[in-house]
Amino acid sequence: MYRYIVLEIRRTLRDGHFLVFGTAMPVMMYLIFTNIGGGDGADGWRTASMVGMAAYGALGSAMSIGTGVASDKSLGWLQQLRITPLPPTHAVVGRAVSGSVTVLPAILSVLLAGGLVNGVRMAAWQWAALLLLLWIGALPFTLLGLGNGYRLTPQGTGVVNIACLMGFGVVGGLWFPLELLPEWLRSVGRFTPAHRFADLGRAVTEGHAPGATTVAVLTAWLLLFGAYAVISYRRSARTV
Repeated sequence: MYRYIVLEIRRTLRDGHFLVFGTAMPVMMYLIFTNIGGGDGADGWRTASMVGMAAYGALGSAMSIGTGVASDKSLGWLQQLRITPLPPTHAVVGRAVSGSVTVLPAILSVLLAGGLVNGVRMAAWQWAALLLLLWIGALPFTLLGLGNGYRLTPQGTGVVNIACLMGFGVVGGLWFPLELLPEWLRSVGRFTPAHRFADLGRAVTEGHAPGATTVAVLTAWLLLFGAYAVISYRRSARTV
């Protein structure tokens, strides 16, 4: 599985356009929201928006891995992969680990924009913990994107991923606080993986560890999306 992970990392990093788009979009949205159309310019708003947009960028980069998987399926790469002795679970885990590499640039770019452009100030350990938790916390979304890619066509994967991304961004409170949503939608949003994902970062900026509920909800979504990815991988054997 190690060799497979290295191979997929090399293939992913060759796509320069993907990396540039995945980092430029969340940075641009963050700077627009905090300096033109959002908040009053207070440090609290800029820090909260930085966490939300870093999470949104990580989420987008994680799920977009599924589009590449769908393309691999249409080109016959998955069929070749099944000739190897790599079990389905290892294949999914290996692709998820390699795909997580593309999440780091999206997170780093927003954090750099927050610190260098917007003047966000935190302790060194907070910056490090924020980067690490957002990177690890993006894994459920990587698995969701993989599941879509294994199950759908490249075009279908792109459409479904965009719909999930927009829905998570709005209902999960990544674009603006949940308090601005209707009460019933707030109740739903609190248990979405995107909202709890952003909670990892918010806890760090407030100087404490993530709550047990946040960890439990994210773990449940991780297991659910992981099972979905494995089942989709096995099902794709009938469609390649």
